[in-house]
Amino acid sequence: MEGGSSGGGTEKRNGHRDAHVQEVVRQAHEELRQLMRQRAEVMKRIGTVKQTIAGLANLFGDEVLSEELLELVDRKSNGRQPGFTKACRMVLMEAGRPVSAREVCERIKQRIPPVLLRHKDPLASVTTVLNRLVEYGEARAVVQDNGRRAWQWVAEPDPAVGRLTNEESAPEI
Repeated sequence: MEGGSSGGGTEKRNGHRDAHVQEVVRQAHEELRQLMRQRAEVMKRIGTVKQTIAGLANLFGDEVLSEELLELVDRKSNGRQPGFTKACRMVLMEAGRPVSAREVCERIKQRIPPVLLRHKDPLASVTTVLNRLVEYGEARAVVQDNGRRAWQWVAEPDPAVGRLTNEESAPEI
């Protein structure tokens, strides 16, 4: 009979432990969600700052940028090809309007063809990356007038261009 009474105590201890584990999991889940939101905000801000720097370089020439800055904004020709995701980001940032996956493929093909050579189905790969950028909060998917899907870089106002690139209002300067 002694074994039967200890079983009830074990269940209580396990129940308490399960509740504790569930609370730890809940807190970890909430922290992960918060970090993911922060990452999306940081990536958005990085894109905005890169767009601003690129806009200034377009206006005043690349010579206004240091070597390190040229590399950080993907304008330095160092012989190394940018990664596939980076290439998709560059196309979206520079487009300034929603673009289809096919257009992104074409622009990459024009500028850095070797990036596409490593992919069996470049269009599918581009679509996957664009959807991932939406998940990261860096881009948004839109439906064009023709009913087809397109993607647009999500950015804050670009002072170099002097227009808003999304529905957010301009920050006070």
